[in-house]
Amino acid sequence: MFKVIISILFAVTLTLALQAQDFGIFESDTELSDALQSIVTALDLDGNFEVGEDGIEQISLAVIDLNAKNPNIGGVNLKNFIYPASVYKVYVAAEILNQVSAGKISLYSDYIVTSPNDVDRTKEITSDPRPLIRDGDTVNVNYLLDLMITRSDNSAANCLIDVADRKNINRMIQQYNWHGSEVTRKFLSRKFEDKGYTEIQGTETCALHAAEFLYKIETNQLINPWISMQMKTLLGRQLDKSKLAAGLPENVMIWHKTGWFSYWTNDIAIVDDGTIKYIVACFMPLKAPLANQKHAELSQKIYKLIKERYEK
Repeated sequence: MFKVIISILFAVTLTLALQAQDFGIFESDTELSDALQSIVTALDLDGNFEVGEDGIEQISLAVIDLNAKNPNIGGVNLKNFIYPASVYKVYVAAEILNQVSAGKISLYSDYIVTSPNDVDRTKEITSDPRPLIRDGDTVNVNYLLDLMITRSDNSAANCLIDVADRKNINRMIQQYNWHGSEVTRKFLSRKFEDKGYTEIQGTETCALHAAEFLYKIETNQLINPWISMQMKTLLGRQLDKSKLAAGLPENVMIWHKTGWFSYWTNDIAIVDDGTIKYIVACFMPLKAPLANQKHAELSQKIYKLIKERYEK
């Protein structure tokens, strides 16, 4: 009997340990997950979605309630790896800032743009007055960073992926155990890819990794405080307000990065209204503009949910 009890206790302990590992540094909040599942179901975002030749895909959603004493996380398909579109530019930016912080490069170092990196033919945000960058243009790293994050400029991203080097970006990603979220591709056709990257699997990430990335920024733990604060500054200047931001009251501050391409429309954000604060990462396998509408509705409901939790 004693051996049986010990075996049961060991099994329970092992199960709890594995469950804790599933959500990294966070506590799993079942109540929050259940509420988010209800919201996703009400918005017809549960289930499977056809994404062309890529087959079937599901939403990946994570929310961290920053009002709790300990960081609690809930979500729907938190660990579902999905194409992040331009959201993965945040990983590139983090490594660039890491190299600046280490003195390897300067924010104000000149950079000469070369083809085929200059892929953009139209601006991702048409209202932005800054011109498209072209082959032969001389700009600096800081300018490229701002273009990549605030306007989601693909040409700037390609240039910065070269500056950072994918091996360095992925070393940082693996340092935080975000395995599976490695940056594998530039934002261009495979026929123009660098040697060794023409047949590699496309870049993916999941809501859990993206939410933890934002949590480290918010708590000044992304490599070091300077990098965290620089990242947050960039995210606060995001020009695309058509997704999660569209569902929030005007007095709410949002630091975020959006991404959209074909069947994928995504947004990851830190949200703060001065009273409540939370993180949301949502990867939606839907085309815009339907996805933009769903993001806004989802954001509105999540904001209401977190506010009600805080007021209890």
